[in-house]
Amino acid sequence: MTVLSVNANKIALLRNSRGRDYPNVVNFIAKLVQLGVKGITVHPRPDERHITRQDVTDISEFLKLYPDVEFNIEGYPSEEFMELVLHAAPAQCTLVPDDPAQLTSDHGWDVPANSDLLEDRLKRLSSAGIRSSLFLDPVVTMVEHVASVGADRIELYTEDFASHFSLESEHRVFEEYASAAAAATAQGMGVNAGHDLDLKNLRRFLDIPDILEVSIGHALIVESLAQGLEPVIKQYLAITAGEESETHYY
Repeated sequence: MTVLSVNANKIALLRNSRGRDYPNVVNFIAKLVQLGVKGITVHPRPDERHITRQDVTDISEFLKLYPDVEFNIEGYPSEEFMELVLHAAPAQCTLVPDDPAQLTSDHGWDVPANSDLLEDRLKRLSSAGIRSSLFLDPVVTMVEHVASVGADRIELYTEDFASHFSLESEHRVFEEYASAAAAATAQGMGVNAGHDLDLKNLRRFLDIPDILEVSIGHALIVESLAQGLEPVIKQYLAITAGEESETHYY
């Protein structure tokens, strides 16, 4: 079974657009938990354009009431970010090679070129008892470098899969992801995935064995605008549980 981790960034972005605490991010997360979601992801950025440092603290405190729900904080491992993560003590931290000015994550780590930085940050996470994951493109040769820096998991950046889904090129790209996942599993690392996965393409992506977690935010919120949050979450949970069920597209 794959864990659905809902990214709450878009809810924070909507709140910030009006200068009020509405919608309240923790209240939204409480609703997700009530619906059976077992993972929450946030990606705080230095400019706090969506998730803020205070949100991270508030979510961390709230999720202490639900030890079966994992908190995943992702972002570029600056000193400020590391301090925030170590204070919040989430179940997992996903390191992403973002420039602060990026609109969204758009590539994985070049592990050899950043090995000193990654080894230091991953060691600090391990010492704090926080599971680590590295955001990675589906390149087997890059996956093979990950174990040497000490990451527990990789998160496959799935934008390329989403872009080729339902096209003639889908099978070729799918095999690249399957091969990268298999390489990570063979080295004893777990495999997560995220970015542009949605109700249309997720079931196909999960034909790859042993995907432990998928992080989905933007598409899930858009789909919820059309269908409502509860039916959308039910569909995602059915897919991640491997159940046969009707899926409604927006």
